[in-house]
Amino acid sequence: MNYILYDGRSRDALLPFTFTRPVADLRIGIFTIREKWEKYLRLTTTTLTEEYLSHKYPLVEMEQNIFINASYLPNPDFFKAVKYLKPNHKIICDGDVLAFYSREDQEEIALEHYDVIELKNISSIQNKWDLCLKNKCAMRQDFEWIKENDISEEIPQGVQVVNKSQIFIEQGATIFPCVLNASEGPIYIGKNATVLDGALIRGPFALGENSVVKMGAKIYGSTSIGPNCKVGGELKNSIFFANSNKGHEGYIGDSVIGEWCNLGAGTSVSNLKNTLSNIKMWTYEDHLYEDSQQLYCGLMLGDYSRTGVNSTLNSGTVVGVSVNIFGEGFMKKFMPSFTWGGKEKNQIYKLKKALSTATRSMELSNQEITKEELHILEEIFYQTKKYRDYVEKEKT
Repeated sequence: MNYILYDGRSRDALLPFTFTRPVADLRIGIFTIREKWEKYLRLTTTTLTEEYLSHKYPLVEMEQNIFINASYLPNPDFFKAVKYLKPNHKIICDGDVLAFYSREDQEEIALEHYDVIELKNISSIQNKWDLCLKNKCAMRQDFEWIKENDISEEIPQGVQVVNKSQIFIEQGATIFPCVLNASEGPIYIGKNATVLDGALIRGPFALGENSVVKMGAKIYGSTSIGPNCKVGGELKNSIFFANSNKGHEGYIGDSVIGEWCNLGAGTSVSNLKNTLSNIKMWTYEDHLYEDSQQLYCGLMLGDYSRTGVNSTLNSGTVVGVSVNIFGEGFMKKFMPSFTWGGKEKNQIYKLKKALSTATRSMELSNQEITKEELHILEEIFYQTKKYRDYVEKEKT
């Protein structure tokens, strides 16, 4: 059987993160959505996504295929239903299609004529703020899967531990004297990750492979740090996808940080309005600020974006891909991709310069940017004109 993860109707609501990746490659909990499915299925998956992303994330169809809506998170019931899905059957939840069976010889896929398998209480990611909102539950579920399938390394001497049974350490991890408090949720330390002296960590918390928690960091749940990241200062209920750094003091709360991002020393994010009212956040699909129905919501930072020293960002700030932020005062609450500047003056980040910075960022981590990744960034640059047009109207 061939399994294909497709974006579903929530893709645009998950921008700016889905500018550079399919929905399946969003991180929530310990793993990405794709990693969760591949661990359940014990098979690799392919992707049905936007055409400009398909060179990096190709679609492979075979004689028999099961298409899975990647915005729905797998759990045992969902997995079982997918595993035993039969021809001309589909799985639905609350009227939305979660998965369906297709054959190569089908002339068309008429889902309205498929037999229905209905599931209830399947968690989904419908908006970008759902990543923070549902991170705790996803982390607990991922942690249980890990404990069932592997054995933790011993906790080193000198580490102060609360609720040891909810702490899992992978091979090669280095943990210096610190505090790991899993009384309110599990703590996962990934392969070859490092926790430096004096860090204070409360679960739920996940630290990805080769990532580093710096000395004296203060980390609250529910926080997920992907692979190859460095984090310090104070964090709460936030997600770092991969290859991103917040190495210094400053507060980040209820935020999602994409890949290849860097937060300059002293960068801080507000996650609560002084009026204690719901936070509005820019939506790409409607070109307006939508009520998130959340009191707590911080920064949504797209891939390859960076902040200068002491940058200050307001609650509900949305920043696109490859944005260079610097300057005094609170930045604008929406900054389109390829923006260069701050609150008062900003301009278009020239494509050639942005691609050069992205290339050098990866080289510093001993990685090489691919032609496919450069093509994706070029496409986003040209897509961004309509969002810039909105910003210009807002100025006038």
